[in-house]
Amino acid sequence: MGITLTIAAELKQYLIQKGLSMTEFGHIVDLNVGTVSSIVTGNRILSVNQLDRITAGMKLPPDYFYERYIEECIIEEQLNWRRISPFLYRCVELDRLDCLQRVVFLLLDNPIYPPLLFEVAENIYRDGHKEAAAFLFENVAESERQQHSERLAICQYRLFTIRVGNDQEKSYDVAIQFEPYVDRLDEVDQLEALKDLANTYRSLRKWDKVELFAKAMGDKAKIQYKLQQQRQHVHKDNSKKPNFPLFAYWAFSHLLRSQACGERKDYEKGLQHIKKYADLSWVTDTDEEALKWRKKYEDWAVVNTYVNKLLSGDKSVLSDYVAYISSRKDEILPALDIIVETANRYHFDVDDILKQFEGEIIFFLEQKKVEGLYSQRFTTERYTHFSRELAIYLLRKGKFSNGFTFLFSCLEKSAEVNNKIQAIRCMRLFTYFKEHASAHTRTVYGNLIKVVNEDEE
Repeated sequence: MGITLTIAAELKQYLIQKGLSMTEFGHIVDLNVGTVSSIVTGNRILSVNQLDRITAGMKLPPDYFYERYIEECIIEEQLNWRRISPFLYRCVELDRLDCLQRVVFLLLDNPIYPPLLFEVAENIYRDGHKEAAAFLFENVAESERQQHSERLAICQYRLFTIRVGNDQEKSYDVAIQFEPYVDRLDEVDQLEALKDLANTYRSLRKWDKVELFAKAMGDKAKIQYKLQQQRQHVHKDNSKKPNFPLFAYWAFSHLLRSQACGERKDYEKGLQHIKKYADLSWVTDTDEEALKWRKKYEDWAVVNTYVNKLLSGDKSVLSDYVAYISSRKDEILPALDIIVETANRYHFDVDDILKQFEGEIIFFLEQKKVEGLYSQRFTTERYTHFSRELAIYLLRKGKFSNGFTFLFSCLEKSAEVNNKIQAIRCMRLFTYFKEHASAHTRTVYGNLIKVVNEDEE
């Protein structure tokens, strides 16, 4: 194995090989000759900016010297945050997480550095570098000595938002782990965290959890709204602003709780929640954002009243509901899901409605996702639920080919997102209608089950 040259030695060798003077190389990399000379002679500790200029001037990959930089300019020198911080950001930009990790492990034992690393984590999280941010948040959290600190709670919140995803079992575990930290966040972040938790449990169809966190969000939003009104009467309100108007969190609380009631078949109580967010006349905010959200919730109250009545068996609202969703692309998938579920429950015939939205249904089948108002996680859950309900509807009507198509789509997607309960329901449904499956359909099912079992292993 050859001896690895120092950065200075390799630079010196390069200048000799290329026949370049220090002055000439300085012009190439936009550094003065004195700086180049100090680097070559080893009398200067390189900054990351200087290292990047030299690397580019030598026509090498941008991270070529990074491992040697850690050895020569970080480990062998006195720790200097002004030199280390830019290096960490560059490691993230160049996806050198190995170098980032090595430096971070050097810093964690010193109590000065976790707060500084937390700032780096926040910045790169905002810039979308989720994997690197997760590593930093994990290690800052582990080094946090005060178990009730707000910084620890924020780390756990960020890790929750990074880790939650389409895998339903993992998302449930992540949500459970985060729950104890919500109350340690500041008041504004608590609202967002409660909203995110409630939405996560909504996508998992854990309705008791949805009720719990939606109620907590509504109660806190109501208190904060009153305090905000008091501050505005006394002086200009300079407090931290939430992502949405405070009344919108309160309204969303009742929207979620009305859905939870509907899922538990408590339609009367669900209607009470809808009536609460239908009337926002008490809201005094008149800015454009407030007016937009008032209109949204008043609009949603109309459609969710249709949904509430439909789920309770009132077929008379079906035509109005269909007319409402026809011009609202984002609402078509959740609406069809509800319509078909209701048709299965009360034995409605909705063939005409399915024919009307045939193009959209084929799109859902092929794409299995819809971009728009709802999160991908929530839309995925909606699609699996809808495809199984549609399979039930079609199979009961003797439309076996199409029924099995949607059943298999639900099974495939359920396995993909680790929704074991839905996958088992699909298998039971196939067993029930198995005698109507062609030889080809049985083969397709057998191959799909093999894939599902491989994923399970």
